[in-house]
Amino acid sequence: MARPGPPVNNRPAPPSDLGETEGDAARHPAVDAAVRAMANAATLAPADQIAQYEAAYETLRETLATIDQT
Repeated sequence: MARPGPPVNNRPAPPSDLGETEGDAARHPAVDAAVRAMANAATLAPADQIAQYEAAYETLRETLATIDQT
């Protein structure tokens, strides 16, 4: 038996604007892409979301590891 997911109305909304503005010099393109991929995955069937979330997690993990090394 499959486990039920969280109710749809409890999910956070995707960020309204992921575009860079003048004050966003500290933003990281890989992190922005991972956030967009997670927001886009919300439109997929639950079984198809897993690969998207795993890829985003890996990108975020690698990016954080790189930041820790500097």
